[in-house]
Amino acid sequence: MKDSYYITTPIYYANDVLHIGHTYTTVAADIITRWKKNSVNNVFFLTGSDEHGSKICEAAKEKNKEPLAYCNEIVDSFKNTWQQLNIEYTSFIRTTDTVHILTVEKFIQALYDNGDIYKSNYEGLYCVPCEKFLSPTELVNDLCPDHNTKPVKQCEENYFFRLSKYRDQLIELITNKNHLQHFDILPEQRRNEVLGKLKLGLDDISISRTNLPWAIPLPFDKSQTIYVWIDALLNYISAIGYADDSEKTQFKKFWPADVHLLAKDILWFHSVIWPAMLLALKLPLPAKVFSHGFFTVEGQKMSKTIGNVLHAEDLVKIYGVDATRFLLLTAFPFGSDGDISLALFKEKYNAHLANNIGNFVSRVTNMAQKYFNGKVTIPENWPDPEITEILKILEPADTHISNVRVDSFIEIMISLSSWGNLYIDKNAPWQLAKTDMKALEKVLYNALIIIKYIAVLSSAVMPESAVKIWKTIDEKQDIQECARNLAKLSPLTGSNVNKPEILFPKIL
Repeated sequence: MKDSYYITTPIYYANDVLHIGHTYTTVAADIITRWKKNSVNNVFFLTGSDEHGSKICEAAKEKNKEPLAYCNEIVDSFKNTWQQLNIEYTSFIRTTDTVHILTVEKFIQALYDNGDIYKSNYEGLYCVPCEKFLSPTELVNDLCPDHNTKPVKQCEENYFFRLSKYRDQLIELITNKNHLQHFDILPEQRRNEVLGKLKLGLDDISISRTNLPWAIPLPFDKSQTIYVWIDALLNYISAIGYADDSEKTQFKKFWPADVHLLAKDILWFHSVIWPAMLLALKLPLPAKVFSHGFFTVEGQKMSKTIGNVLHAEDLVKIYGVDATRFLLLTAFPFGSDGDISLALFKEKYNAHLANNIGNFVSRVTNMAQKYFNGKVTIPENWPDPEITEILKILEPADTHISNVRVDSFIEIMISLSSWGNLYIDKNAPWQLAKTDMKALEKVLYNALIIIKYIAVLSSAVMPESAVKIWKTIDEKQDIQECARNLAKLSPLTGSNVNKPEILFPKIL
């Protein structure tokens, strides 16, 4: 069994700056990564940029730049956005990287040598913004449904991958959970969609193009270049050393991927084409593909024309980095479609962060300062049965992360804070201060324990706030050690509760 965890986002197309949809996927992957690091020694989080294809040529031409120079600027903006959002990726792969190009050449050559690539004529409707062929049944009023543009008819001699050869095997691996190479597609609705299409039949796909200079040439026919999607999918193995002819230590350590995280519009590439390519070379399949939904903004699809495209910077200016991460992943159930409303963001920020979590940390630490000068000692016979009730709230944390239910994981943090506020209201420490200081100290100690575990969960979702809370309660225990042992409450290890700072100022 491998002592590693490998999670990926899609590599984002470098024809424009990132929007909030890219942020949604990447923050989710970062939360999962941060939590997994508590229990797994080797965690690899991959993101990157997809830089070949006709769209890049067009975007670069509009800016009067060469494609690579244009991509360099876009990639810098990608990295700046991820740094601003506290995204701790392990590696950022570019499809223009030498290691990636070598991987693509090696992989495609192996498919060709294996007899899985052949030459034939192709005619079809090609959507340039999608960088893919569309069938007539996929069109709406003869237009691409995603871009509202008319596909162009293309007819040329291309090389094809024998995708149809792997249809039955894919169906077996997706449906048979007892198979050693079972390949899971989540949520279940998405798995059913993929299986439904597979059962209708599967055609071979064109994997090369003519007359496209900004792409990787086929290793066995330099007159044609590799279809951008085939090129892009191989990033998942190029980043971990597939092309290295040595012992491939890193590749063996991390492959197969544990989770490919992506939006539903690219599910087919990841759940059918990519695994079929891997099967062709007898490589293990990823354990999971998790496809989250689309979102609208104030009930409308994001569009430059409408002017409602949201960028991470827009939200960070209002709410700060941590709150932006929190609000995005609690906007609606992870995996479903949903709507982002700025008014609802403000409402949730005030309700969950300012009035619930922030208020709980503030009121408890202020009382510890007021009544005990910050020195709250452990009660006799601790932990008492009442405080151990929070173990039931904490119990599903690891399961939610393993099942890629990021929203449910965050809900634990909210539930913990709500439980703590009710605990304070029920025990009324301000009344105990008049009658029973020993009982008061016990209540505040238990409340500080709740704060400690809010910080532990926050370390994955809101890392900067977690550090602030940890310092406020003067906690000395390693936060990862605490996260590894959620089945048993650990006592406070600090000597003094410090004056709190306002974590989440209320927004009026």
